[in-house]
Amino acid sequence: MNFRPALIASIVPLMLLASCGNGTDGPAPAGEMDPATQAALNDPIMVDPDLAGQNDANAALTGGGNGSLPAEATSPAAIRGAREDAMALVGGSVYLKPAPTATIVQGEIPETAVLTAASRAAALPGGSDCTTAAEYSAVWAARLPLTFPVYPRGSTQEAAGTDKGQCSLRVVNFLTPVPLEEVLSFYYSRALNDGYTAEHLKVAGDNVLSGTKGRSAFVIYARKLANGLTDVDLVTSGN
Repeated sequence: MNFRPALIASIVPLMLLASCGNGTDGPAPAGEMDPATQAALNDPIMVDPDLAGQNDANAALTGGGNGSLPAEATSPAAIRGAREDAMALVGGSVYLKPAPTATIVQGEIPETAVLTAASRAAALPGGSDCTTAAEYSAVWAARLPLTFPVYPRGSTQEAAGTDKGQCSLRVVNFLTPVPLEEVLSFYYSRALNDGYTAEHLKVAGDNVLSGTKGRSAFVIYARKLANGLTDVDLVTSGN
């Protein structure tokens, strides 16, 4: 598996800036994924106990790493299937909520922003910098909280995480052919339906969706690529 080495290095400065901390470089990528992990990620992965009959929703956690998807993964049928799986995970159209219009942030992120609280909860719980303990492995994509799985049929490009000490950090980059707005609505709906706060900002060209619930937090950085794919960095902390 070819990792995008800047995953932690690119996400951490934004998170620590939002949480008023100091950015640090993450650990070096671990290299090729072992066969057991590759096999596990190619198997169907349950992301919601209420949807046991839809165990193929996230079967594409295969780790591409090259910024593109095979033609069969971007076909109209594949996109339609991903949308249907996403709708099922939300609980149906009645529970699908469009993400609010993004507030554009220029300059420093306000201390009062939800992003500030979410970033602090994810990266610096109890004052410890969890990003320095993060380890690269695609298996962390399979250990995301139930509320925030990789978007159905999305292709994980790389992942990192840690459960050391007070940390419960997950950082996953994935690609999906589903349009950006729909991806944001999926996560916004999942967050609100599970009791999270949620805020949508536009920061340095990225759409940033973030929120908290108790000690748990999520931050999503998403952008549309030139090839039409939606590129997402998903950061979570807690269960």
